[in-house]
Amino acid sequence: MADSAAQPVTPALPVTFRPTRTRAVLLGVGAVMFATITGIAVLLERLQPGERISFVFVAVLLSSVLVLLSRPKVVADEDGVTVVNLTNTRRLAWAEILRVNLRPGDPWVFLDLSDGTSLPALGIQPGVAKQQAIGDARALRALAETRGTGTNDR
Repeated sequence: MADSAAQPVTPALPVTFRPTRTRAVLLGVGAVMFATITGIAVLLERLQPGERISFVFVAVLLSSVLVLLSRPKVVADEDGVTVVNLTNTRRLAWAEILRVNLRPGDPWVFLDLSDGTSLPALGIQPGVAKQQAIGDARALRALAETRGTGTNDR
């Protein structure tokens, strides 16, 4: 019987990798928090209109932070990879990706690039769904090895 780690399955393109459970929790908590704070602002009779607005503003601000935290993803297509992190997006050609790393204890995947730098890819993170992250990292590694110049002999 062949070891599944030795021959990872290359997914069909385009494919999007993202921490789905983490995203669901963040967006769900954000929605509940927004509704709760806004509801409190509406129900408290002693609040002035400016105070109500400030409650809603705080609810929007806190929910926006959670939406920002749920943003990371990695999108692979025929031409390369788009890494969407918290505040920035970077497009990479397959040839730019030398190696895909997810070592034990890493908070997310790191991409070793041909310019000598390393790019964190927050869209694949083992926090809540470790097995999904490992599978996603293996799939992205297989794509990088078959489509780019990456090797796994380093």
